[in-house]
Amino acid sequence: MRLAILSDIHGNIAALDAVLADVAARGVDAIVNLGDILSGPLFPVETADRLMALDLPTIRGNHERQLLEDAPDRMGASDLFAAERLRPDQKAWIAALPATRRVAHDVLMVHGTPENDLAPFLESITPQGMRPATAEEVAARASVESAKAARMILCGHTHLPRMARLADGRLVVNPGSVGLPAYAEDQPFPHRAETGSPHARYAIAEGKDGEWAAEPLSVRYDWEGAARAAEAQGRADWARALRTGYA
Repeated sequence: MRLAILSDIHGNIAALDAVLADVAARGVDAIVNLGDILSGPLFPVETADRLMALDLPTIRGNHERQLLEDAPDRMGASDLFAAERLRPDQKAWIAALPATRRVAHDVLMVHGTPENDLAPFLESITPQGMRPATAEEVAARASVESAKAARMILCGHTHLPRMARLADGRLVVNPGSVGLPAYAEDQPFPHRAETGSPHARYAIAEGKDGEWAAEPLSVRYDWEGAARAAEAQGRADWARALRTGYA
């Protein structure tokens, strides 16, 4: 089985369409979406419509949860931009998304970790910033009961393409971000996630006889147009990230 793995689209419909075209050219059995779908100063309505029509196996990320649960005066700018524009049917769509999901019977979809949509799986955030997680840290996060039967665990959240093979052969894959190649955050400690280029990112995984392997992929698209759209909304931080891959 071949799976295309998408995550962290963040309303960047130009990047999403470029990735979908690349997926179609490569041929897969299914496309899955790991959440953080709409929040950001770009095109949340159009992105929601595109994905609702495709009806992909999809889970919610922390931004879907925040967008629906937080009061407007407590929302970050990216969530508020989407919340003010989405139609009721689009909000109902994201409200119905599960926090985790199984696909292909041995693949677990999570956004952060199986237990926390804000916690990175393949990175660790410390007072010194964000660093790759150790093998021991990854194994501990994969040891929760809901993840034990999965031969492949798909995660997003940090926007950084990375994968790790556990000692028992299980594979953990973060495909990177379709729509936002870098960001800066101050919780739980100040840190940055930076890919160093403006490309849209996703991954293709292939499973055979219970074993999975994955390939990270990057795709060109009109990131200058996306950056100008962000600037039009007063988001110079997004514009820099979209143009450069640096926060």
